[in-house]
This record gives sequence, structure tokens and C-alpha cells, in this order.
Amino acid sequence: MTDSASGKTIFVAGGSKGIGRAVVTALAADGYNVSFSYRSSPEEAKQLQQSLQSQYAGQQINSYQVDLSEREQVKTFAETLSTADGLYGLVYNAGGSYDTLAALADQDRGEALFQLNFWAFTRLAGSAARPLMRARAGRIITIGSITANLGVSGNSIYAATKGAMQSYIRTLAIELARKGVTANYVSPGYIDTDLMAPYADYREKVEQQIPLRRFGLPDEVGALVSYLCSPLAGYMTGAYLPIDGGVSAGLSIQR
Repeated sequence: MTDSASGKTIFVAGGSKGIGRAVVTALAADGYNVSFSYRSSPEEAKQLQQSLQSQYAGQQINSYQVDLSEREQVKTFAETLSTADGLYGLVYNAGGSYDTLAALADQDRGEALFQLNFWAFTRLAGSAARPLMRARAGRIITIGSITANLGVSGNSIYAATKGAMQSYIRTLAIELARKGVTANYVSPGYIDTDLMAPYADYREKVEQQIPLRRFGLPDEVGALVSYLCSPLAGYMTGAYLPIDGGVSAGLSIQR
């Protein structure tokens, strides 16, 4: 726990499993009050909340069941976020995927994904920005994807949502900078979570295409978010931060 985190609240959208769970755990360990949302994993959310509350009795650990694909639920959650005591940050980790060839993309499914991956984020970021600007301090972080910058077959719509998030973060960073609020984009590659289950049959082949030859760990992403929320990251804003084992650095062709 750090003194700089005492009394400050960070909201994590999508925090009960995988990367989100690691982020929530890291921020609680840093001493923040943490509120996180979940959609369809109440048992995991309850277990995480109770575990962290018992470890950090002097902090507030809250969870909210929210379907961020539903506009009215986003609106309600945004109001909760904007009125939180000591609000210091928002980490947007919620999201979904839609895998299809670019030429076969269905508009309705694409628009639904944009609501969850992009528009819900902008709504929450807007609600968080006002109290953060008044406090002249704070952090807004989104968990994106390396597909925003790399072409991956079957990921056209998903990549477009993550690319939109990246562009939005850059502009948000410029608009909030004079008020002491930073905004950054974390870009994970292949991270060892339930979302990687479809790759189980050919995981070894995928890992051979990653320069570090392994999937990343959720805790490694959590540690990066922890740093971005710390005082030492106060001069970092508008950044695109890949955490992908070297995938985005270039082709890993072996001679």
C-alpha cells in the first residue's frame, strides 16, 4: 500500500476475470478503493470482492453487475462512477469479440460490438473526466489490443473498435492534460486467460510466432496498469503501450 493511493477510488469496468481481475487485485494491493463491474460471473465477482475486502479491511472494495452492451445500464453505472467519493481513475477492460472475414461482416453485430467496446467506454470516460478535472488529478486507462495496429484475419470489426478506442484516448489525453489528468492505451497481445481457450489446440504453434515464445500473464498487465496509476507515471499520457511479447515489434522470421 502507498500513501498516495489512500482515499482514492478507481473503477475497473470488467473486473471479475482474466486481465480485469489482475488489474483489480493490483490496484487493491496498491491501496486504492476499487469498484469493479462484471456482467455474467457473479460467483467470481463475489469471491474476488470478499477476498480483497478481507485482505484490505481499511479499503472499500465494491462490485456492480452491469451489462455494458445496454445503454441504460451504462448510463446508470456512469452516474455511480461520477459521484464516487475520491474518484481518481477509470480502467476500461470490458469488451467482446466478433470474428468474421471483413467482407462478410454483419452491420448489426458490428454496431453491437461498437456499443460494448467503444461507446460504453466513451460514456464512462466522459462521466469520469469531469470530477477528475475538478480535482486536477486522475487516470483514464483503456485495455485495447494489438489488433488495432496489426492486420489479423477475421478480426476486422473487433480491430476497428479497438482502433477507435486508441484514437479517442489520444484526443482525450490532449484535452485533459492541462487539468492534470492522464489517458493511456494498454495494448495486450496473447494473454493467458479464458479468452485464449479457442487457441488451445494450436497454442504451441502460436507461441512459436511470439518473439518471447509464450503467452503473457494477466498479472503482467495488472502491473503495467498499476504503474500507470502511480505518481511516477504522471508525465505519461496519450501513450500506446504494447504488452505482447514482442509481436508488434516486427516480423519474427528466423533465418
